Amino acid sequence: MTKEEDEKRLTYLKQIVARLPEKPGSYQFYDDTHIIIYVGKAKNIKARVSSYFHTEVDRFKTKVLVSKIYDISYTVVNTEEDALLLENELIKKYNPRYNVLLKDGKTYPSICITNEYLPRVFKTRTINKKWGTYYGPYSHIGSMQAVLELIKELCHPRSCKMPILKEGIESGKYRVCLRYHIKKCEGPCEGKQSYEEYQENIRQAREILKGNTRQILREMREKMMKLAEELRFEEAEILKRRYTLIDSFVSKSEVVSHTIDNVDVFTITNDEKVAYINFIHVANGAINQSFTFEYKKKLNESEEELLQLGIVEMRKRFKSNSKEIIVAVDPQMEMEGVKFTIPKLGDKKTLLELSEMNGKQYKFDRLKQAEKLNPEQKQVRLMKELQEKLGLPKMPYQIECFDNSNISGTDAVAACVVFKSMKPSKQDYKRYNIKTVVGPDDYASMKEVVHRRYTRLMEEEQPLPDLIVADGGKGQMEVIREVIQDELNLEIPIAGLAKDNRHRTNELLYGFPPRVIGLKTDSELFHVLTRLQDEVHRFAITFHREKRSKRALHSELDEIKGIGPKTRDELLKSFKSVKKIKDAELQELEETVGKAKAQIVYQHFHP
Repeated sequence: MTKEEDEKRLTYLKQIVARLPEKPGSYQFYDDTHIIIYVGKAKNIKARVSSYFHTEVDRFKTKVLVSKIYDISYTVVNTEEDALLLENELIKKYNPRYNVLLKDGKTYPSICITNEYLPRVFKTRTINKKWGTYYGPYSHIGSMQAVLELIKELCHPRSCKMPILKEGIESGKYRVCLRYHIKKCEGPCEGKQSYEEYQENIRQAREILKGNTRQILREMREKMMKLAEELRFEEAEILKRRYTLIDSFVSKSEVVSHTIDNVDVFTITNDEKVAYINFIHVANGAINQSFTFEYKKKLNESEEELLQLGIVEMRKRFKSNSKEIIVAVDPQMEMEGVKFTIPKLGDKKTLLELSEMNGKQYKFDRLKQAEKLNPEQKQVRLMKELQEKLGLPKMPYQIECFDNSNISGTDAVAACVVFKSMKPSKQDYKRYNIKTVVGPDDYASMKEVVHRRYTRLMEEEQPLPDLIVADGGKGQMEVIREVIQDELNLEIPIAGLAKDNRHRTNELLYGFPPRVIGLKTDSELFHVLTRLQDEVHRFAITFHREKRSKRALHSELDEIKGIGPKTRDELLKSFKSVKKIKDAELQELEETVGKAKAQIVYQHFHP
């Protein structure tokens, strides 16, 4: 598009904006093919739409959206609540490219009660409202199974898929199945259970699915007492068993407070690209529904905008008519006959915390699922977490850690291990023989190795690490700082892993003077850092053992100039020991390694 064409487009759009009404409603943006790319809502359509065309708009995504707009339409409504409902319907109908995307968990099962003459009750993942009434969806499968088992045990609904009709029962067309004989069905197909009694059981099943268990218990208790007064004890005993079943089920459910009834709870857990909105419904003091929706962001939507969409969508889906909605933040919306509550303490605050916990757990589960499919995502997450914990200028892609190893100063060595993207990069590991330090001086050894390491990297113009981790506390960190900052004038962040009195790593240190960074010892990030520490220990100790082994195998033959490993091995194989080689005659040596080599060896031992 040329500059002239773009100016013509903007002029046309601003003319439309100038004519927009200052009333609540929904507006739609179209692209050059006249496809809706964005649906919005506003208290004041003109004020809201004109804000997109202000020169000071600084959001990149909003600028991109504006560059794609070629036409605008709108729909005026009476209230802001109507605008929300209309926006929600249009988003679902047209699925615009730049609107938040609702990922509504269609894979979660629901419970269906069919519209048949003798209704059935079963779980399903297919929603067809012509078949019956649906309750759910259930994000927690265990809860759904518990409800189903209660209904089967209490109400004995038929499980056969046969289409049973009134005429067929009257004509004796059907026969009872095995479930009747094991007392799991009352045999309504053969008239052994009356139609009215079967429908009463289904009514109770509906009430249980709605969460109205206390109402059922009251009714059953009254009926039970009446039967007992009429001396119909066997029927009263059957009712008592059913009463006990429901009562035990209710006691296992999440009971908040008997004073809280018909209340919705909404919380939002945000991510960079996704928002998770949790919905909880409370009836008769017990939680009877909990579900989390996932919204994929498109235009840096605010928490309030997302929460508005979530409230409208979920109340419609779950057919909620609650007059009170508990929230953590003001959604900045008005709904007729509905009160928004932001609790500070008490049972309602407990409900809010429970909803937040559910949202965070759902986010965690989704994250784990994504990381299984894409392991690199986990590494990036851990690098970002470490960057935030330490306040680093960039993600620590390359981390290096040092360790020393010696026995009373002998065979002193050091090791450097390198982690890239939170994984060992073994081809970059380095071993060092300590050259300038005499005796067991860990600080001096560390200073030598760090200086050698980064001087060489600078000379060879190799990439420097994003973070150095000292295998130790404040002392080791200070030694590394002296080399990095004071001697080499480098700006590389330095952290330390300190141990407790049982020699177990328990603290992450950072900064000068070093401060303890809050990090749970059972967190994934802490496990990665301790793995880094374990790896540098292993690498340093292995190198130290190899050096000691070589020294132990060193013999006097290795000191003879002109005698290599091959000649040495031939002599030891023939004479078995250095003492016998030393005592051997020249002629004996010549027979094994020849005149020239024999002369060198003989002269070394007989100067």
